[in-house]
Amino acid sequence: MYLLAFAGACVLVAMVPGVSTAIILRQTLRAGRGSGLAATLGNETGILLWGLAAAFGLSALLVASQLAYDVMRVAGAVVLVVMGAQSLWQARKGAPAPEVATAPGRRGSYLAGVGTCLANPKAAVFAMSFLPQFVPAGQNVPVTLVTLAVVWVLIDLLWYTLLIWTVAKAKEWLGRPAVRRRLEQISGVVLIGLGVRLVVESR
Repeated sequence: MYLLAFAGACVLVAMVPGVSTAIILRQTLRAGRGSGLAATLGNETGILLWGLAAAFGLSALLVASQLAYDVMRVAGAVVLVVMGAQSLWQARKGAPAPEVATAPGRRGSYLAGVGTCLANPKAAVFAMSFLPQFVPAGQNVPVTLVTLAVVWVLIDLLWYTLLIWTVAKAKEWLGRPAVRRRLEQISGVVLIGLGVRLVVESR
């Protein structure tokens, strides 16, 4: 029963737009479905690592240390602002055609996904506060937390795969140069906004 409740909560969490959604959509729109899926896998790698850290108490160190939290917060904000600036620059000189999606680009998308997730201290705090709520009394806590983290990742994968598939279906319209430039501009503004919000927000 607790897994069912947890799965429902994960669906709601996945549907709330945030940094992960912005990065995945950006990579999908810039380089196609493969890059979007690569960014998703990177993001889920980060989530799994934060889940494992929560299971073994490592995230507690980040939660307890204001300095570590602030360093990660600023680093994450810098990553987002740089990616946003790249999108705005790309929009200014003309968005690339979808055919540019190559293996190195997918590696870059994967690293973008995992990097932004691991550089986001709120992901660690969320894992520490979210996962333990669904551990039933009497259960092995580390094992249960790892199980919940895996369920969380699987649900995220399903949601983002559906999102990427939907965007890919609209590829013909989204592939128009004017539309792609506008989407790059929107993506850039959103990423910079998320970065600024991350750096100015307190816990």
